[in-house]
Amino acid sequence: MLQTTSPHEPPAVPSAIPHAEGVSADEFRAALARLAAGVVLVTARDAEHGPRGEDAGMTATAFLSVSLEPPLVLVSVRNDSRMDDLLERQPLWAVSVLAESQRHIAGRFAMKGRISDRLLFEDIAYERGEASGAPLVRGALAALECRTEQRVAAGDHTLVIGRVLTATAPSTESGPLTYFRGKYRRLG
Repeated sequence: MLQTTSPHEPPAVPSAIPHAEGVSADEFRAALARLAAGVVLVTARDAEHGPRGEDAGMTATAFLSVSLEPPLVLVSVRNDSRMDDLLERQPLWAVSVLAESQRHIAGRFAMKGRISDRLLFEDIAYERGEASGAPLVRGALAALECRTEQRVAAGDHTLVIGRVLTATAPSTESGPLTYFRGKYRRLG
């Protein structure tokens, strides 16, 4: 049956688009594993954790530039993860774009089910960001400090859009750490 609308009424919009039939999680994961991605460490200071607070970190490959004016970036965080909970109440956070020599840092902060991040930062050289108070990894290709502008629910993740407050890109000959087909790799 053909449905029509009057010129004064907007067309009905479905409330949700159904998941494509026949696409399994494994097929989806395998297809997207062929998309190379840069690797970053997202960090924030959790002032509510303990008397002196605690730093938290998360490895991410779903990070991208959103806008030049104003300068905005986006990171995808898993719902109900420690970083999701922290960024919901802490608007200031930082991103270190990892160099190819920093694979160990990416692996360390990608571990699931860890209780505390305190020990993970113990032997990593970092400085505290002036705008965010979050750790910025020394030797990273770039460092950004951000303030959350918007949080968008997206399936089992939350897209956190942040305004870039500071950005540095030290001179380095190192290449980026990338993630491709389920492994950390060097570009080239």
